[in-house]
Amino acid sequence: MAAAIIGRRLFDLTNGWNGKIECPGEHVFVVTHQPPTNWEYADTAPFTFVDSVERAIAAAKEFAGARDVYVFSGQIGSQALKLGLIDQVVINQVPVIMGSGRPFFATGGLAEPLRLENPSTIVRGDQVTHLVYDVSH
Repeated sequence: MAAAIIGRRLFDLTNGWNGKIECPGEHVFVVTHQPPTNWEYADTAPFTFVDSVERAIAAAKEFAGARDVYVFSGQIGSQALKLGLIDQVVINQVPVIMGSGRPFFATGGLAEPLRLENPSTIVRGDQVTHLVYDVSH
């Protein structure tokens, strides 16, 4: 995994992991209309702020070369799916049922249902099952 793409909400919730990468990849691309102006790690952290999902994916792919780019779910993942920019959906399923929370692919669903076929990869772990679905466009 070479790069990760996150939204401003996750960046703010984690304070950009205090300038250290705590997600897959060597570089993080943050989609935001307003980059932080006084983030104390701005000069040293491997983070780039971009103003659209399309630009973030293009920049991450250029950075990654032939390696993979990870797009977090939520608003950014949902927008990338709508734009046809996602090749695979990876779901890490844990045996916990939440009583509330945010939808996995955020709000404003897809115009057409996205039907995923059988997983191309299934990895069973301790209290987790990793599922990989290929997305056909």
